[in-house]
Amino acid sequence: MSLSPNSVELSIVVPLYNEEANIDYLIKRLVSTLEPLNTTYEIVCINDGSRDNTLKLLIEHHNCNPAIKVVNLSRNFGKEIALTAGIDYANGAAIIPIDADLQDPPELIEQLVAKWREGYDVVYATRRSRLGESWLKRFTAKSFYQTIGKMSPVPIPPNTGDFRLLDRQVVEAIKQMPERTRFMKGLFAWVGYKQTSILFDREPRFGGKTTWNYWKLWNFALDGITSFSFFPLKVWSYIGLVVSFISLLYASFLIIRTLIFGIDVPGYASLMVAVLFFGGIQLITLGIIGEYLGRVYEEVKRRPLYFVRESYGFKDNN
Repeated sequence: MSLSPNSVELSIVVPLYNEEANIDYLIKRLVSTLEPLNTTYEIVCINDGSRDNTLKLLIEHHNCNPAIKVVNLSRNFGKEIALTAGIDYANGAAIIPIDADLQDPPELIEQLVAKWREGYDVVYATRRSRLGESWLKRFTAKSFYQTIGKMSPVPIPPNTGDFRLLDRQVVEAIKQMPERTRFMKGLFAWVGYKQTSILFDREPRFGGKTTWNYWKLWNFALDGITSFSFFPLKVWSYIGLVVSFISLLYASFLIIRTLIFGIDVPGYASLMVAVLFFGGIQLITLGIIGEYLGRVYEEVKRRPLYFVRESYGFKDNN
């Protein structure tokens, strides 16, 4: 891709929330990886409403290195929105999102760029192993990717996070999708283009403590499934048909038994079991419909995805 003299070839996008323990080492490894590539670059850091000294440290790094740019959001909007803000502000011919916890090694950027220069539009980093994670975390992650892989018509690469390279053409396509409930891994896959992958071993978190507990991961999984699959809605139609067919068979059995043996007094226990069973199915069905309806409600309000309180390093700002 031909570039103008003042253009940026690589934009590294880093969403941060309470990551003061990792910032210095993160910037050091990013710069030491990018400098030998002999290319123009920028590091766009998105402060997602951090409550520690994350913003202060980012501004200090910006003052020392103008290639480090800072976008300070007005509050905590969540990682997916912060990543969206970073993509909006990045100017590079290629954009590489990366987490601040250093579980995705910055040294892989060289391999991502090499694949991009071979002609690929998207180069994603697939986790060969997940070091430092419990068996439960690995099991739930594997189950999620298997589930969404079977439900979604869009093939979403398993064991793949946000760490990847996106060509400018892909980025412009993603920016045309303004939905509020943003499952970025799905959006990256949905746009298509020429994609490939590289394998790596994911390291344990360098410092600090993750805010991703199992409740947040569960809701994140729901966002992914409901954003890219209608299967949870469709399946209850089939369950309803099956239950209706079984009920019809049971009703026929009762009629035949009554004609042969006479009237039988129905049991209270079996009646309560049936009432509770069908009541439970109805509540589950309403809950699933409610999940989709809630997302429709969020979309129709058409609120802005985020607000920026201040930014550093951009031409139209300080």
